[in-house]
Amino acid sequence: MLAREVEVLSSLLEDPARPFVAVLGGSKVSDKLGLIESLAERVDSLVVGGGMCFSFLAAAGHRTGASLLEADRIEACRRLLASGKTVLLPADLTVLSPGGSFGSGRPPSGEVRQVGVDVPDGWVGLDIGPGSAARFADVIEDAATVFWNGPMGVFEDPRFSAGTRAVAEAVASTRAFSVVGGGDSAAALAAFGLADRVDHLSTGGGAALELLEHGDLPGLAALRDAARRGAGARDADAAGRSDAAGRDADAAGRDADAAGRDADAAARDADGNPPAGGGR
Repeated sequence: MLAREVEVLSSLLEDPARPFVAVLGGSKVSDKLGLIESLAERVDSLVVGGGMCFSFLAAAGHRTGASLLEADRIEACRRLLASGKTVLLPADLTVLSPGGSFGSGRPPSGEVRQVGVDVPDGWVGLDIGPGSAARFADVIEDAATVFWNGPMGVFEDPRFSAGTRAVAEAVASTRAFSVVGGGDSAAALAAFGLADRVDHLSTGGGAALELLEHGDLPGLAALRDAARRGAGARDADAAGRSDAAGRDADAAGRDADAAGRDADAAARDADGNPPAGGGR
């Protein structure tokens, strides 16, 4: 299982079929900024949704209302948007009115609206809008390789599940090689009955994301070194056994030659002696 995980993730870094599209969501951009920056250098299109999109939208000059926002990451998002990389952000959003409730263990309340890219004051963005969901699905459909990590919204609440469902269905139906990583993404696939329709469902958790971010892991490097040392020891042992077998064969050959010489000598002795009882 570990070997397959490393094989699949390494293929995304080394030689993915193109276009290569990465779809990233989840709550905080700070949790994935290194991964985002790394993937931006490798993919043809980077699609950003979920709570992390609001730091990007703020960096692009849009209003985010009371949505999740990491002010200390806005400048990093602004640099990425200005880098010339293809970064796709939501163009519409599903939002909840001030005072509305959502999340597990809380009865849903409040007004839900579809708005453009700017969130009204006091409202909270909790999902990408239907236009963005359709646009993201089109990008996924046209890809040759897709990596998805992180939901597009609070999919556990049916009012805010449409964006994540659209992305999950697109990843499940695309002809591209599809890789899904992260517990929330896997949970979304399972919730929508799509877990068996992707090419690879990563079980590596944070280690898988770290591998994609850094290109390697210290533990994997140690495993490869150990494997190389083991292979070298096996080769040396095999070579030693081969040499020993060769020496044994040489010794057997010498013994056979000696036996042959002894037989020849015995035959000559027999030819030179008269038969028993004869000679008179």
